[in-house]
Amino acid sequence: MARPEGTPTASVAPPDAAPFFYGGQAVIEGVMMRGRAHYAIAVRLPRSGTIRIERGELTAPIYVSRVWRWPFLRGLAMLGEQLHLGMKSMMWSAAVNAGQEDVVFGRREIAISVGLALVASLVLFIGLPLLGAGLAAGHSGSVAFVIVEGLLRIGLVLGYLVLIAQLSDVKRVFQYHGAEHMTINAFEAGWPLKVENVRRASRLHPRCGTGFLVVLLVVSVVLFSLVALLHPNLVGIVLSRLVGIPIIASLSYEGIRFMARHPTQRLVRILLQPVLYTQKLTTRVPADDMIEVGIAAFQAARAGEGAS
Repeated sequence: MARPEGTPTASVAPPDAAPFFYGGQAVIEGVMMRGRAHYAIAVRLPRSGTIRIERGELTAPIYVSRVWRWPFLRGLAMLGEQLHLGMKSMMWSAAVNAGQEDVVFGRREIAISVGLALVASLVLFIGLPLLGAGLAAGHSGSVAFVIVEGLLRIGLVLGYLVLIAQLSDVKRVFQYHGAEHMTINAFEAGWPLKVENVRRASRLHPRCGTGFLVVLLVVSVVLFSLVALLHPNLVGIVLSRLVGIPIIASLSYEGIRFMARHPTQRLVRILLQPVLYTQKLTTRVPADDMIEVGIAAFQAARAGEGAS
């Protein structure tokens, strides 16, 4: 890949500072980017075609406290951030596209949305695999039960992603997801954030939430196999799945973080392949106007850091 012309952007962190990993997600007709101290949501307005930007400061302890940067705890912080900030951004973008540009969501609305999403996820991705494994493998306290359960969960997740990708609105969200990845990849490569440069960047990124989900599924099979050696009853099985969620999330996050830091190591390159490959299900090649939105969100999130 040819290196774009121009002056490189600032590095992700000064040489004497701890590295900071920018992140984000796709929303309805836009992109949310998370910076060091601010987040920004950029959305293309349906009528005027202009870009509307919502920017906020990250002041809660989960964002600023050093405790939540400790290994294993930072995985829980990331999960909480995804549930809160991710849902808030998605709701705001949906309201903007519905023509309610001045909408403000309170904690109650966000809590209800997060709660409903959690219940649906628990039923679909924990309840159904447990039921299916019980019918197929019988004894719940066996390694065979765990393997069948894990395979069913992986199949449900991948099948769900394939199915929703057929919806036209979801395809556009996946295009914005690609724009988010490409913008961050271009920045981390030191390229000036222009559409023609971002266009050359990969739409796959090792720190993607889709990749995190793949690692989480693999770690869950390993961890629950160890639990199966204790031969728990059905109640113990269900409790282990619920209690194990934060443990699995923490381990998975550390695994993703390690691979993102050492992508050139031979073993890491091999392990990264399924992490990157599954992102082809949740990202699509964006149009230039979508890349413009990704750049606008990223630059707004970085505003105040001494960068433009």
